[in-house]
Amino acid sequence: MRHVCCFLMMTACLLSALNAQAQSTDPGLLNLHARTRTETEAGSGRWHTTEKTLEWKPAETAIVVCDMWDKHWCENSTIRVGEMAPVMNRVIQAARKKGVLIIHCPSDTMEFYKDTPQRKLAMAAPVVPTTIPLERWCYLDPEKEGGGLPIDDKDGGCDCETPVRNYRAWSRQHPAIEILDGDAVTDNAEAFYLMKQRGITNVIVMGVHTNMCVLGRPFSIRQMVQQGQNVVLMRDMTDTMYNPARPPFVSHFTGNDLVNAHIEKYWCPSVTSTDFLGGAPFRFAGDKRPHMVIVSSEPEYKTEISLPRFAGEHLGKDFRVSLVFGDRERENELPGLEVLKTADIALISVRRRTLRPESLQIIRDYVASGKPVIGIRTASHAFCLRDKPAPEGAADWPEFDREVIGGSYTNHWGEGPHTKVSLAEGADRSHPILADIDLSQLSGNGSLYKVSPLQPGASAILTGTIPDTPSEPIAWVNRRSDGGLTFYTSFGHIDDFEQPSFNRLLKNAALWLVQNSSPNRTLSSGSQ
Repeated sequence: MRHVCCFLMMTACLLSALNAQAQSTDPGLLNLHARTRTETEAGSGRWHTTEKTLEWKPAETAIVVCDMWDKHWCENSTIRVGEMAPVMNRVIQAARKKGVLIIHCPSDTMEFYKDTPQRKLAMAAPVVPTTIPLERWCYLDPEKEGGGLPIDDKDGGCDCETPVRNYRAWSRQHPAIEILDGDAVTDNAEAFYLMKQRGITNVIVMGVHTNMCVLGRPFSIRQMVQQGQNVVLMRDMTDTMYNPARPPFVSHFTGNDLVNAHIEKYWCPSVTSTDFLGGAPFRFAGDKRPHMVIVSSEPEYKTEISLPRFAGEHLGKDFRVSLVFGDRERENELPGLEVLKTADIALISVRRRTLRPESLQIIRDYVASGKPVIGIRTASHAFCLRDKPAPEGAADWPEFDREVIGGSYTNHWGEGPHTKVSLAEGADRSHPILADIDLSQLSGNGSLYKVSPLQPGASAILTGTIPDTPSEPIAWVNRRSDGGLTFYTSFGHIDDFEQPSFNRLLKNAALWLVQNSSPNRTLSSGSQ
């Protein structure tokens, strides 16, 4: 009898567990992987980027398609909308099948739709009083939005060779996006009235342009958030009006990333089309940028300040960059490290951190994939404590220096003199990593590291000397046992970044590593 009771209890527990699992993965719910940004500490200007899953009921959710016009006054914008529209239509089809309301909002084209049932559906929604008026346009609030947008779009944002601006080129929504029975068409507050009529509290916004209509329209992000709706942006189904000839002088696609990040910081999370379609997020054909993930967790040399600045000033034309910072309260946590799974190149600036085993495994898996690594300064002793094992529950990698960096770090010479830089014996001065670098204008502001001897796979490019001490390698390339390449430099003091030659060295190394990684590895199309 006791065996029967135990069996029944075990069965009940198993059924309970299966039921709980079924509830957490309810196929009737929308499971959205929402990316959010939270400041690492108040006023720091640095942000953790993390992801959480939202479970929304389709009947309580609407998709707002913002200003996906058939033609734009900017030809490049028209081309990008035409490229994105068929994929957006597939997202809409999948969402419609799940029971999501589709609200098409091609502003200033209502005359085209005036006799359609979709237009009449929106017009029939009863007016709802709101405490905050639904204006025709909601302008940027500098106090709420960190002072302003991260791009200069004062010229209208056209990135054509011969830019034009501001005439009404559109007459309807792009024809690749189907408008079917049960959908609605509007370009005003009717969108919100219809949501309230149907008990819809969740809104997925997609369309163009993030720095303009996607933020400002009465049916879009600022105003829907202000009305208390749960809002997310579908960030791979968007574009930005940004001209790379304007600050911050980055690629058009980096400009789009910057505005998406602005929205995540100050307004709402973002998701991607993969939540409906699977596979990889949409990427414009012209976006060839490799994805660099910069991991910074060391308080000594302030790379949490220098590396974001370096990325903003030097990488935006050539790379898509994600930043991962250590947690101030829990120094062995790296919130958002999962983004490394989609990286094409990693830049590591970490000092004596032991991590949760699953976090360190992400780094191990990345290295094992053979993808390139840049290490600066304390990366030679990134994932181990000094002369003691990892504490219980944490994991370390004391062999990281030998296996990945290619050095033999033991300590450093005393503080004081600047390090003089020379070409390493046998090194090629014409190596692409040294292109356009004046070695006479490069010196080390931190203490000289003791890293000799280099591992067999490492080849020194630069050496450093200080008075009355042996010279040491300060920059080298390591061919790892997994076949991947690492560039390392023991420079990385915050004052090193004040030297144009040092910034150029890091950028050259990043470009060379990506170009010389295995041709069998394609660039990641992972999370945007």
